[in-house]
Amino acid sequence: MSTEQRLDLIITGRVQGVGFRYSAKNKADSLGINGHVRNQSDGSVFVTAQGEKAAINIFVQWCHQGPTAAIVHAIEKVPRTPDNFIKFDIIF
Repeated sequence: MSTEQRLDLIITGRVQGVGFRYSAKNKADSLGINGHVRNQSDGSVFVTAQGEKAAINIFVQWCHQGPTAAIVHAIEKVPRTPDNFIKFDIIF
């Protein structure tokens, strides 16, 4: 039985213009997580993260703080069906 899971995250607060996407990619890569991250027009950051359950838990914990200059107010987590992601991308 696979322990792989996928979560979509909507992260709000001061999360744009602080290197959140680049830091999220570095963290995801270090944990073996695939998916993507992008800024949204409302000022939030959207992340799709897929990987082993333990790695996803660590990644979500990291997202609650983000990079040094970020101020995270909230994270909405939406479980999704795993997909065929092969790496973690920054979407511009």
